[in-house]
Amino acid sequence: MTKKHLLKSIAALAACAPLLGWAAWPDKPIRMVVPYAAGGGADNTARVVAQQMSAALGQQIVIDNKPGAGGVIGEDNVAKAPADGYTVLYDASAFSVNPSLRKLPFDAAKDFIPVSLVATAPQILVVPATAPYKTVAEFLDFARKNPGKLSFASAGGGTGSHLAGEALNDQAKVNLMHVPYKGGAPALTDVMGEQVSSYFGNVASTLGYVKSGKLRALAVSSSKRVNGLPDTPTLAESGLPGYNVVEWNGVFLPKGTPADVVQRLGKAVQAAVNDPTVKQKLLQFGLEPAGSTPEAFAKFVQDETGRVSALVKARNIRVD
Repeated sequence: MTKKHLLKSIAALAACAPLLGWAAWPDKPIRMVVPYAAGGGADNTARVVAQQMSAALGQQIVIDNKPGAGGVIGEDNVAKAPADGYTVLYDASAFSVNPSLRKLPFDAAKDFIPVSLVATAPQILVVPATAPYKTVAEFLDFARKNPGKLSFASAGGGTGSHLAGEALNDQAKVNLMHVPYKGGAPALTDVMGEQVSSYFGNVASTLGYVKSGKLRALAVSSSKRVNGLPDTPTLAESGLPGYNVVEWNGVFLPKGTPADVVQRLGKAVQAAVNDPTVKQKLLQFGLEPAGSTPEAFAKFVQDETGRVSALVKARNIRVD
């Protein structure tokens, strides 16, 4: 091959590089937008997963916290970012909640490409340790016989704990009064102090109080039992078949991102989640490691968004 032909071949390959997507990607740091405050659950998990992904991809993944409006500010930032694989959204359950509760400056179903589910977070239905009911059946029986006397706390309107409580109301045909708090910590305090009757708390913040006897666990919200509470049944096992309400974390890209980049990023997420060290850290955070294909995650998000929409309508849920 002559020097002239060689230069033409190199030029042709360079021209094709943008079309190949993954062949040149990533060749610079990746920005991972977390639409929540630093130090929170999603942020902590994102940093653990991103570190492992950085090693696999050979490029640094820089966390960029953009909190506000229940995640909408950060989500909008990614929706309007170039679709080149260098801006990634690390989001949580709010992604499937916001379309039903907030006016959005983007179309959640069309402006993002689901990449991979990172983990799910079961919740524990807890009551004061001194409560007279010891099972879900007894709790619901008490609620039906004493209308207006039982309540459930939440970490705020539209949060996972709020939706889990409303899903219980809807399926069990009871009317536990919703008592919103500004965060999970004050909600837990008031349950222990018998100021409120119940609370759906995440494993990380709630399990210790159950183990110490300060709270009683009646059931878990997921379809499977929690490792730390093997003797505590699921709500589905407790007379509410099909009940499965979990919070989750996942990774998204802006619409228009090349398919090969989506697939490669998805494989990096899956590999990170399945790394033994990362998996152990996620379990310590009270999460159930997942890792999924883009196709499976897209179906998961679609199902979750539909479930939340139906619940919001059924229970007339609003946020301030």
